[in-house]
Amino acid sequence: MFRRRHALFLLGALAAAPAGHAQSLSVRLGTTPAGGGFEPYSVALVETLKSVDPALAVTVVETGGSSDNAARLQAGTLDLGLVSAEVLHEWAAALPPRAPMLPIVSVMYSTPGMLGVRADSRYRQIDDLRGQRVVWGPRGTGSAAQARYVMSGLGLDIDHDFEPIYPDQFLDGPVLVLEGRAAALWGSGLRWPGFVQLADHPVSARFLTPDAAQISRIRARYRFLVRLVVPASTYPGQRSAIETVGSWSFIVARHGLDETIGHRLAMALHKIEQLTWKPRYLAQTTARNTLSAIGSNAELQPGVLRFYREAHFVE
Repeated sequence: MFRRRHALFLLGALAAAPAGHAQSLSVRLGTTPAGGGFEPYSVALVETLKSVDPALAVTVVETGGSSDNAARLQAGTLDLGLVSAEVLHEWAAALPPRAPMLPIVSVMYSTPGMLGVRADSRYRQIDDLRGQRVVWGPRGTGSAAQARYVMSGLGLDIDHDFEPIYPDQFLDGPVLVLEGRAAALWGSGLRWPGFVQLADHPVSARFLTPDAAQISRIRARYRFLVRLVVPASTYPGQRSAIETVGSWSFIVARHGLDETIGHRLAMALHKIEQLTWKPRYLAQTTARNTLSAIGSNAELQPGVLRFYREAHFVE
């Protein structure tokens, strides 16, 4: 059982300890290409971690995104990486029997996926985009992987049923749609920068998502995809909530990361969770969400699991 009162007692005791006594630690965090959905999250994460644990130094490494982060974590050239559920699913499927998964430190946030089009376009549903030029995001990113699974759940292939565009940079996508060189842009996350740019333009944006029956079809095929809601006013001009599918993204560690570092990270993340004010990007980065998103406690990094036991979040 998740027992909050024990956690608050523990954190109160930790907060009373002099910050200067904390051992200095340094970790490398793999993020995303410029303009990716992970970019604003990583900025908020690093700055807020610095405020609650100044001796924990996080060096941001700009990478090719989720797939690149997973590969670098496997190789041990990163300590932490931001990885989507879709990429974790692919890595798990490719592992030899009984091989360990990359250990999880925390969830980041839920990543609802949608297609964005110009508000003055004729496109009203996903099927209207068959045969059209669609920007799926840079190859190897979690966003592009999510698009592939969602469309596959609808019986569509993003490379054959559409004219696919895989830009080198996320920032290229909104421009292609606004200039009429592409019909639509796939994006995932809340306040995803590409959608903000598209919706904030004078022409504005319309968002296309699977309907209720299609969501059920997608989830029947890919259980790691979940039903999610994009709250009203998430994007400029968006008056109503939008229901779609998506997944959780995770902070993942390399194998063999020191248990002390995992414990320190879990402690710092929970301190952030208790802040009266924190960046909105970190609102879903909680111990409760992490425990609800994983299949078993064995998926947690050992230091994180130790902290959760000390805080009585798990037995």
